[in-house]
Amino acid sequence: MSSVGTAAVITSGCKHHLMSATVVPLPPNSASETTGFLRRMASMVSGRNGEMLLRAASLIESLSHRAMSAERLFHEQQEESKRLAERHKAAELASDAMISQIAALRTQLAEVTAAAAAERATFDTERGKLLGLMQDAESHIGNLTTELDTLRASVDAFNETVVSVPIEALRLARTQFDYLSSGFARKGDVVSQAMSEIGGFAIDQALTTKKTADKA
Repeated sequence: MSSVGTAAVITSGCKHHLMSATVVPLPPNSASETTGFLRRMASMVSGRNGEMLLRAASLIESLSHRAMSAERLFHEQQEESKRLAERHKAAELASDAMISQIAALRTQLAEVTAAAAAERATFDTERGKLLGLMQDAESHIGNLTTELDTLRASVDAFNETVVSVPIEALRLARTQFDYLSSGFARKGDVVSQAMSEIGGFAIDQALTTKKTADKA
């Protein structure tokens, strides 16, 4: 209720008993001043008019308190709404950042997975090559083992057929090969001369091996 309206009520309510009273306009200040004015006016009149003035003062005071509470609640809700808006904005920013991080991690995961698949393929290829080389090596070792066994058997068979010859007999044979080589050379028989020289060379090798064995 405005100060002017309140003054009008006071004037109309009091005109039966206070016809000569002067109407004083309410000061356009706070509600406390208005309620104070009404209570002062109520103390100046009696009966129903005083009760109405006191009731009006109480009503204005109650409405003022309610208005203040409503205004305070409005400001609190406004601040809370502002905080919620800031939190919502911060949450959106955090969500956007997290979405970007997730996208980056997915890209990295895809790259790592592709690299791992490539490495796996390379490993399988190299492993296949190594297995092939191992199989070839095993086959080659088997062949060498067979050849070695054959060679050992041949050496054993050769050792069984070897006959010891005296050194003097070898030297005599060497002299004979020289004589035959000279005779074939005079006749121009090159083939027979080469055969004689080869025989002499073989006897020289045997003599050298014999001397080495004796020194050892």
